[in-house]
Amino acid sequence: MGTVSGCRGEERRRAGGGAGALLGRSRRRRPGMGPPGSRGSTSSARGSLQHLLLFLLFVGPFNCFASYSRATELFYSLNEGLPAGVLIGSLARDLRLPMASGQRPTVPQPPLSFTLASRGLGGQYVRLDNRSGELHTSALEIDREALCVESGGATVFGEAESTSSSSSSSSSLSSESCLLLLDVLVLPQEYFRLVKVKIAIRDVNDNAPRFPVPHIHLSVPENAPVNTRLAIEHPALDPDVGTNGVQTYRLRDNYGVFTLDVEENESGERTPYLIVMGALDRETREEYVTVIIAEDGGTPPLVGSATLTVGISDINDNCPQFSDSQLNVTLYGNSSLGTHVATVHAEDLDLGSNAEITYSYSQKVPQLSRDLFHLDETTGAITLSSKIDGDAPRLHRLIILGNGPGCIPAVITVLVTIIKVMMRPPEVVPRFIANEVEGVVYLKELEPINTPIAFFTIKDPDEKYKVNCYLDGDGPFRLSPYKPYNNEYLLETTKPLDYETQQLYEISVVAWNSEGFNVNKIIKIQVLDDNDNSPVFSQQLIELSIEENNVPNAFLTKLHATDADSGERGEVSYFLGPDAPSYFSLDKTTGVLTVATQLDREEKEKYRYTVKAVDSGFPPRESIATVTITVLDKNDNSPRFINKDFSFFVPENFPGFGEIGVISVTDADAGQNGWVALSVLNGSDIFVIDTGKGVLRAKVSLDREQQSSYVLWIEAVDGGDPALSSTAKITILLLDINDNPPLVLFPQSNMSYLLVLPSTLPGSPITEVYAVDKDTGMNAVIAYSIIGRRGPRPESFRIDPKTGNITLEESLMQNDYGLYRLLVKVSDHGYPEPLHSTVMVNLFVNDTVSNESYIESLLRKEPDINIEEKQPQISIEPTHQKMESASCMPTLVALSIISLGSIALVTGMGIYICLRKGKKHHRADENMEVQIPLNGRINLHMLEKKPMEISNI
Repeated sequence: MGTVSGCRGEERRRAGGGAGALLGRSRRRRPGMGPPGSRGSTSSARGSLQHLLLFLLFVGPFNCFASYSRATELFYSLNEGLPAGVLIGSLARDLRLPMASGQRPTVPQPPLSFTLASRGLGGQYVRLDNRSGELHTSALEIDREALCVESGGATVFGEAESTSSSSSSSSSLSSESCLLLLDVLVLPQEYFRLVKVKIAIRDVNDNAPRFPVPHIHLSVPENAPVNTRLAIEHPALDPDVGTNGVQTYRLRDNYGVFTLDVEENESGERTPYLIVMGALDRETREEYVTVIIAEDGGTPPLVGSATLTVGISDINDNCPQFSDSQLNVTLYGNSSLGTHVATVHAEDLDLGSNAEITYSYSQKVPQLSRDLFHLDETTGAITLSSKIDGDAPRLHRLIILGNGPGCIPAVITVLVTIIKVMMRPPEVVPRFIANEVEGVVYLKELEPINTPIAFFTIKDPDEKYKVNCYLDGDGPFRLSPYKPYNNEYLLETTKPLDYETQQLYEISVVAWNSEGFNVNKIIKIQVLDDNDNSPVFSQQLIELSIEENNVPNAFLTKLHATDADSGERGEVSYFLGPDAPSYFSLDKTTGVLTVATQLDREEKEKYRYTVKAVDSGFPPRESIATVTITVLDKNDNSPRFINKDFSFFVPENFPGFGEIGVISVTDADAGQNGWVALSVLNGSDIFVIDTGKGVLRAKVSLDREQQSSYVLWIEAVDGGDPALSSTAKITILLLDINDNPPLVLFPQSNMSYLLVLPSTLPGSPITEVYAVDKDTGMNAVIAYSIIGRRGPRPESFRIDPKTGNITLEESLMQNDYGLYRLLVKVSDHGYPEPLHSTVMVNLFVNDTVSNESYIESLLRKEPDINIEEKQPQISIEPTHQKMESASCMPTLVALSIISLGSIALVTGMGIYICLRKGKKHHRADENMEVQIPLNGRINLHMLEKKPMEISNI
C-alpha cells in the first residue's frame, strides 16, 4: 500500500536540513576516541568536517540514488467506513528502516519509536503503533462524504494542509481525491526524520441518489413536436463520487410518448432531459403522472425516485362547432316584443380564452331580419326586437356565425317562419312570479300548502271574445280565479313539494277564446332541496366476527348509509358512539371500521356499541345503528394446571383403582380448542388418569415398604390444531400402615444360649435382643418386655424396654446356677393395632460349660413358662431403681473370693466389664429408633453385630 516519493522531494528536504543532520552525526564521539575537551580531537574533528563538506559538494548530485530508501513521504489509500483495527501500512517497512530489514545489526541499535507530530483532525481516524510503526484505523469511522465536502479538486485535511499539495504527489491523484495528512516523527536521533503520510480515502457506494424535492412538475405544450427536450431542473444528488454517483435516469411508465436522456457538462454533472416521443393532445389527456428513478453505478447499484407530473398546456387547436347545421322555428305574427325565438350554442374543446365564443350574424343576413330579431352575441339567444307588421316577410333565413380566436367561424342557419294571424290570440300577462331566475321559478320543498307561485291577468287584445284559462301539466299545483276580480288568476301549490320525489316541473297556463285561438305561458318550477331526510343505514344491526390475535388496524367492515337529500345535505359522515371502546376506529369519510389493537377472546368475547351517520345539513340530522362483534376463538392458550406441583398422601395397601386425587386443569379457549386430554407420561404401567374427571388412580395396591413415593409427569393436550400442551409434576407419598411385625435379628435362634459367669456384677449387661421393623414412624418404634421366665431365680434378669439390653439385677449365688429361659416379646407401637414377635433368650449360669449335650437336651425340652401379659412401656426419662443393701453382700463375697484367687484376674475382669458396659450404652443410644429406608430392602447380612459368647447347639 505504501509508496515512496521521488528524488526531487528528497532533494528539497536535503536542501532545507540535510547538511545540518549530517553535521550533527559527524560530531558524535565514537568508542575509543579521546575526550571531547582535548585539542587534538577538536582539530581532528574540524579537519574531518571540512573534508566531509567538500565530499558532499562533489557527490551531492549523485546522492539521490542513496536517499531513495530514506524517503520522507508515504502514500496510502483505503476505503471509507472500515472498522477499527484495519492495517493501513507499516512505516518501518515502507521506509526500509533497520528494524524491518529482517537482519540483526552487528552493533546494538537503540529501539525506534514513531510519534504523530500533532493530534489534528487526521490523527482522530488513525492509530499509530509507537514501536512497530504500523498505522491502523481507529474506532472513529471515516465517512468520506462528511469529511470531504468540497468537489472539483483534491480535498485535504490533516495536520499540515498548507504544505500538503506538493506537485509530485497530487499529480497522481484524481480530482475526486480525499486526503488525510499526517506528520510522523521517527526517533531516536540516529534515524530522526519527519515523515509526511498521505492517506487517500476511497469512495464506497454507501449513499443512494436522492431528489431534492419529492414531486417534480413539468409543463409541455400540446403542440410540442417530437424530440422536444425539456430539462428537469431538480436532478438527483448523490454524495458519492465517480461511478458511485448518479449515472442513469429512467421512467417507471413512459406512456409511449416520453423518454429520458442524460447530458453531462464539463464539471461532470449529469442533468436528465425529458424528450417528447409522440404526439400530445390536451383534449385527450391533460396530465401524465409517473416516477423518475435515478440510479448510481455502484455494485450493487442504489436508486432514488421522485414523482414526475407532466402537465399538457392548452393551445388553441380547436374551433367552435355547432351540433346542428340548421334550426327551424315557427313564430306567430302577433307575438309580443321580447318573445324568445331560439338559442344557438356552439362548443370549443379548448380551455380559457382559447374556448371563448361570440355569436354574430353573417353578412348575408338582410338588415330587415337583423332589425326584427336581436342576437345576443354572448349567449346566442334570439328574441323578437320589433313588432311584426303585415308587410314583413313570412320567412327569415338567419345565418349565425360562432367565432373563436384564430378560428374559421362555425355556421348555423335558423329558419324563422312567421304565421300570419288575422285576429290576435288571448294574452297571458304575468303580474307576479315568485323567485324567478332566467325563466325558472325556485321553490323550497318545505314550503307550506297554498304557497303563491304566480299571478296572471288574462285578456283579449281585441276585447271581443270571452277568454278562458286552465292549467296544463302534472304536479301539486292549482290555477284558480282570484275573486272578486275578473280575469285574474292565482297559481299556487296544493300540497308540500318533495325534492326526493321530483325536482323539476314544467306546467303551462293556457288561455283560449271562443274562436279557438289559444296561447300558453310555460312555467318551469325547480324544487330546492332541504335537509328533511336523515341518513339511513343499510342495516340497523351490523353483526361482525373476527378471529382473536388479529393484526393491528385490522379491517372489520365498511359502513354504508344513504341520505336522500342533495348536495352537502346528503353528504354523510360516520362517528363511533360514546359506548364504543377507544381501540376501535371509524373513518369519518369512508365509513371503514377498524380495530387498532389485538383482540383477546379470553378477555372479552362480545362487543356491542353504536355508530352514527350524520349529514352536513343545517341543522344536521343523524341516525344510529348497532354494531356487534364476536371474537372467534383461536387455540392460543395452553392447558393450565391449577398447580404446577401436586402432592397426594395415600395410605399404603390402598386398593387398586381407588381415587388417589383429582388433577384440576383448565383451558381458556373455547370449543374444541378448550377440550383437554390428560395422560401419564411416566409410570403408566402403575397409574392411570381419567381424562374427563381428572381422577388419578393406581392400577394395583401400593406397598410403602417396596417404594415409599412416586413422581409422575402428567401431560395435558388440548384439541386445537395444532394442539398445545403443558405438563405438571405429581408427587405421591405413601403413608405407612402397621402391616409388618418387628423382625428379631438377635438372637438368631431360640436354641442359642449364653454363658453367664457367677462372678458377674449386678447391673452388668449380659446380652441384648435386637429387632427391626420395616414400617416407619410410630409403627416402627419397638418396645421389649419379658413375658415369661424360667430358671432357679428368673427375676434376677431385667430387659430395657427401649434398647432390648438384658442386665443382671442381683448377685448370683451358688444355688442360682443353672439354665435360665426368658421369653421376650418384641412389640411395635403401631395403630390401630400393634404387632409383635417373640424370641427365647437362654442364659446358662455356671463357671464353665462342661457338658454341652446336657444343655442341648434342656433347650430341646418344651419350656413350661407362664406368659405374663404385660404391655411394655417405654419411658422418655430413664428410670433408676434402688438396690437393696442385701443385694450387695453376694457381690462382696464373690469379689473377696476372686481377689484371693488372683488379683490380676479381678483387674482384668473389671476392665473387661467397664469396656463392655460402655459399648452397650452406645449401642442402646443408637438403637433408640430404627429407621428403615423407604426404597430399599433390609440386608440382614449387612447388620454389624459384635461377637458375643454364644454357643449354638
